[in-house]
Amino acid sequence: MNLFAKLRARTDDPVRVALVGAGKFGTMFLHQARRTPGLHLAAVCDLSPDRARAALKRTHWPEAQVAAASLDAALASRTTFVTDDTARVLADPRIDVMIEATGNPAAGIAHARMAFAAGTHAVMVNVEADCLAGPALATEAAKAGVVYSLAYGDQPALVCELVDTLRAAGFEVVAAGKGTKYLPEFHRSTPETVWGHYGLTEEQARAGGMNKQMFNSFLDGTKSAIEMAAIANATGLAPPEDGLAFPPCGCHDLPRILRPRQEGGVLSGRGMVEVVSSVERDGRPVFNDLRWGVYAVFAADSDYDARCFAEYGVVTDPSGRYAALWRPYHFIGLELGVSVASVALRGEPTGAPTAWRADVVAVAKRALKAGEVLDGEGGATVWGKCVPAARSAAEHALPIGLAHRLTLRRDVAEGAVLSEADVALDPTADAVALRRAMAPA
Repeated sequence: MNLFAKLRARTDDPVRVALVGAGKFGTMFLHQARRTPGLHLAAVCDLSPDRARAALKRTHWPEAQVAAASLDAALASRTTFVTDDTARVLADPRIDVMIEATGNPAAGIAHARMAFAAGTHAVMVNVEADCLAGPALATEAAKAGVVYSLAYGDQPALVCELVDTLRAAGFEVVAAGKGTKYLPEFHRSTPETVWGHYGLTEEQARAGGMNKQMFNSFLDGTKSAIEMAAIANATGLAPPEDGLAFPPCGCHDLPRILRPRQEGGVLSGRGMVEVVSSVERDGRPVFNDLRWGVYAVFAADSDYDARCFAEYGVVTDPSGRYAALWRPYHFIGLELGVSVASVALRGEPTGAPTAWRADVVAVAKRALKAGEVLDGEGGATVWGKCVPAARSAAEHALPIGLAHRLTLRRDVAEGAVLSEADVALDPTADAVALRRAMAPA
């Protein structure tokens, strides 16, 4: 509750930040960083410096502020250096916090390790990288004496906050997750069909700076799976055995729907991650939906708790024993500064993996033929399903984070989980090696 005061106290010695990736999330952070005391945006790194400069211009940064000719000049004058030489920036120990917002799992892993080597904290917007190897990265960060954190503003960190708040107050968390728009047929969506599902034209999407493959991953269930895996790995909540159920559910129904099956809900047990849909299976909108928000369902352990719920108007299930806490919106990159301040000024992550509990495996969107090339998260060939890490390891499943630009060795049936044997992985690649190191022997 005192982050803003801590930031103001750093006005004369600001927290030096390097942003890697000037896409939608990174651009939203840029807008708020310009008006946050105690932060110095020392560098913006992107494969396209022109795109980074356009993002800075779009978010109203003065040209004089982003004209530094080098990182040294930027650090000396408190201006901003724009570059495509990410390795050079991340090798500099004067950077306090690196924000990884590329969305590329392999790149995210590489950038995080560069930051650790320089003694720099890492805020991982790149939840794809976190899902692929977050537990290993968090361990490496701790050994290096730095903080590895999920990104506040993105739903996993906000769910972690809800879970932590409830547990700190002595409650058992029964379920936690987020809302989204879901129908079963979305699993087959491709980048060519995605804007129709969102009710957007190509022109509208382009004007909003929206990447069709990324937004398709939101729609086809992959992003939800990745985010629930991140939450499970950070909180200890369990993933479903065979993927998320996406039950239609409004805010008022959270305690009724997100409780164990034997008590009338949809959960296979207590302490689960799950995503609720904002539409019924026939496409009708759910009343009081949670499409943009996050939630946690928690339980009373005595009649006293349950009576307090009733006395203070807490929304509960019919038994009065299950209640819910939710937040209807998340502001994505506009809130990211909370993570930056927390890791730099408190030494605390806004959520971080503590063990490998959940994984997201690649599932064929259609019948795939030997010789076809996988196009990864949000593409036309596979979608991601959240399953227990033990199942993924036992089946040698192909994680969605590695299912990009790989050629199939054999045919795969529609709906089948791909295995590592279906493709040729490079065991020497850092992302592959780090990922395999997490699996039990």
